[in-house]
Amino acid sequence: MTSRYRHRRGHRSGRYRPVAGTARSCVDQDQRSSRPPWWRPGWLTAPVLSVSVLSIASGIAQFGVTTVIRDVAVVFGEVAGDGALDQLGLPATTLGIALALIRLSSLGSLPTAAMADRVGRRRVLLAAIAVGLTLTALSALAWGFWVFVVLVAMARPLLSAVNAIAGVIAAEETDSSGRAWALALIAAAYGFGAGIVAVGRGLLPGETSFRPVMAFSLVPLLLLPVLARRIREPAIAAGRVAATGLPGRVPRELIGRVLLLATLVGAIALATGPGFTYLFVYGEGVLGASPLLLSTLVLGAGPAGLFGILVGRFAADRFGRTVTAGVTMAATGLSVSFAYAGTTRELAIGYLLAITASSAFAPPTGALVAELVPTSVRATVAGWETVAGVVGAVIGLASFGVLADLTGGFAAAARWIGIGTAIIAIGFRFLPETRGRELDDPEGP
Repeated sequence: MTSRYRHRRGHRSGRYRPVAGTARSCVDQDQRSSRPPWWRPGWLTAPVLSVSVLSIASGIAQFGVTTVIRDVAVVFGEVAGDGALDQLGLPATTLGIALALIRLSSLGSLPTAAMADRVGRRRVLLAAIAVGLTLTALSALAWGFWVFVVLVAMARPLLSAVNAIAGVIAAEETDSSGRAWALALIAAAYGFGAGIVAVGRGLLPGETSFRPVMAFSLVPLLLLPVLARRIREPAIAAGRVAATGLPGRVPRELIGRVLLLATLVGAIALATGPGFTYLFVYGEGVLGASPLLLSTLVLGAGPAGLFGILVGRFAADRFGRTVTAGVTMAATGLSVSFAYAGTTRELAIGYLLAITASSAFAPPTGALVAELVPTSVRATVAGWETVAGVVGAVIGLASFGVLADLTGGFAAAARWIGIGTAIIAIGFRFLPETRGRELDDPEGP
């Protein structure tokens, strides 16, 4: 009797440890203790919040390059005249090549994301964000234009992989009812990071310089040890059968659906790539819109994007992933076509509609990437989708200019690309619907 009393007292005081046969009860107790309180949504857990902060950091580092590239050109070049292009500091061709190289370097995100299927999501995520932020911060010390380009180009594939892996972890940490919410949070977090660096640069006193903007990446880097303690390997991934073969390899039976999904993700980038990039070139150079109006549109893109993400989340859970993705992709293409129809009013309306629709596209497609493939290749497939988006944007940028030259204007070019994107969106009809599907099978979607 005394022995039993001591046993029970030890159990209550926390000193009792079950033997191997009761390990399952210990795991169940662990899972119960990790559940969020009743007042907090089930998807809003510490791991999801932590990877969303890493997505903010990725947005700060990647969008920082966009905001300061002219500043870099002015520092290392020479303002030679009074013309608009003369104010760039370096030839426009040089800037174009540099931006293309930085964008194309994101193709390297595929092998990085694929490693997450081999050595673990958490390990690869933390390594990628640490090295990516370090390289970005080092670019603040660049002593030449091409040194800057090389450093940020080396950081870009790692930071792009962070976006992909963060989405995978968010998907695997949630059930079907909260998955679209978690993925919407990841997408919004990246946009928030981009907004931080854009606003922060505008608030800098005196002459704008690229150095403090790029050095700001040190702030999330210093927070990384704190965040790392809150990020865990998702349970479904911890029990996975590791992928084999070359990084990026997809099982033969999945190639069809992965290729179709990658094609669709790349196709929307055909429209968003030129549609968003040519905003200032077309608005100021062709329509004569004021810089203040275009800056107001960029500021308005933040609320429009957030509204789109919320709409995409709601529709993905209510109407289905494939339907929502197809409709929002078609709406994106048509909005880009409308934006370049020929007036400032149409540009403003079309641009904000395109931002809203393309943002609504993110939650359903993020859920499809997670739910269509098994755990062993989920991060690899997310990497392929990132690559498809990069390729689609590059092709869209190149073809937009060619079509504009061939047709004599931006309106016809936007119409061809926008309507083509809307037609390609029909391809979502050929993907299986995954709404309500749980990721509880370690080796099956």
